[in-house]
Amino acid sequence: MDARRKFTLAAVVIVTLALGTVAFAAEVPAESRIVSAGLFKNGLAVVTRAVSVEGPGTYVVADVPNPVHGTFWIESDAVVETRVTQRTVREPVRPNARENIQEDIAGRSFLVLDTDKGRIYVDSSMIAQMSAEGRDVLTTRRRLPVLVLTVKEVPSGSGMILISYLEKGMAWAPSYQVDISGEKELTIRQKAVIKNELADLQEAEVQLISGFPSVQFGHVTSLLSASTTLNTFFQQLAQDPRRATGMGQVVTQQAVMFNAAIAEPGLDLSATPLGEGPDVHYQPIGKLSLAEGESISLQVAVGKAAYERIVEWIVPDTRRADGRYIQDHERRQNPDLYQDAAWDAVRFRNPLELPMTTAPAMIVADGRFLGQQVSYWTNKGEQATLHITKALSVRTRAVEHELPGERQQVIWIAGDDFQKCTVKGQLMLNNHRNEDIKLVIRRRFSGELLSADGDPSSVLLEEGAYSVNERNELLWTLTLEAGEEKTLSYTYSVLVNI
Repeated sequence: MDARRKFTLAAVVIVTLALGTVAFAAEVPAESRIVSAGLFKNGLAVVTRAVSVEGPGTYVVADVPNPVHGTFWIESDAVVETRVTQRTVREPVRPNARENIQEDIAGRSFLVLDTDKGRIYVDSSMIAQMSAEGRDVLTTRRRLPVLVLTVKEVPSGSGMILISYLEKGMAWAPSYQVDISGEKELTIRQKAVIKNELADLQEAEVQLISGFPSVQFGHVTSLLSASTTLNTFFQQLAQDPRRATGMGQVVTQQAVMFNAAIAEPGLDLSATPLGEGPDVHYQPIGKLSLAEGESISLQVAVGKAAYERIVEWIVPDTRRADGRYIQDHERRQNPDLYQDAAWDAVRFRNPLELPMTTAPAMIVADGRFLGQQVSYWTNKGEQATLHITKALSVRTRAVEHELPGERQQVIWIAGDDFQKCTVKGQLMLNNHRNEDIKLVIRRRFSGELLSADGDPSSVLLEEGAYSVNERNELLWTLTLEAGEEKTLSYTYSVLVNI
């Protein structure tokens, strides 16, 4: 190849590069930064980015969001058109990174080297080895997605564009420490662990969101995202969002992520009203700097409350809705639901300014760990009962048997045959401690209550509203003295499918 031909090819390459640069010369690079982030517990975040503009023009932002479908919005006094596209950018090649240098320079007709005497144009196909002194000498060009903001009108000459959207990548996980070192007053501390897998935060206002996050399209990425195709978008739309979020698969996980309500029947009307509007609570924690990939642990609330120690014994229902006994294999599938044990517990009212969200709660006293349980959603001022550990020194036993000769004739209900039976139950208690205890007993059963010792209160549970048998809970609150034994009896009738 003669010198004239080499010069012609080099000129073509240089002119091509120059034209590529001129094509977008009117575009102004712009920086965006996250000014606020509201974090849900399920990995979604309400993100607000700010972009400063100096007047009408086209601004190119390198930070391209991946918003949830239907949540991307622009707020500005200016008239703004938004577009996601690709631009070619030049960036240094980092030999220690995973880039392949051969691929980075592939496709170039010449490698241009600046020397003291001028430029040298080297045919890349003739290169066997390369070396360079210093850093960032060799650069590469890449096609990357960008966010292009076309600003047509700016009333004040310059202004701020706020971009808000929901995106996956940041979450907070709450936990509580309940210190019962005091004889009558406990101290409760709320901690938040924040994980950032989205983007760098620099002095951004952060809020922790609690409530039931109803995001119907949380599993669908917007068409504005550079990573979404039409095929992917329509496939996500066709998905069942309950399956997409794993609803019903992991009970504890879902209870914590979606704030299960407190597991006690009835309403506590003494809870403190927190205002009007939707039941979604924002807890500001101030400005936070957190790099992408980092986690941080913060104490976000503390309060004190009077409390009492109790022993709570929850006796589960032993029958299905049709009156038949629950089989052992069903009990083994859900041991937490059917466990029959007395628990040491503390009972108190939420002293914090916001609801206690569903989260792990660790109980300590005098610097010693006592136990950890799930603390369910509790409104401000609402009563909560938090289990500590099984009360092994309080012996309990629950037995039931059908009274002979009490069966009634067959009853036909909705195409099934039922027989009405009368059942007698007994709850046997023995306090092996050298102190009196306050004992709360919750006995759940299916059927109609006929009689009960000790005048317990009876609550109709919602889960039995549409079943053949009512679902009930008997509630006893009594004092069991040191060394005392007690037996409580009750009877009820139940319709049994035969």
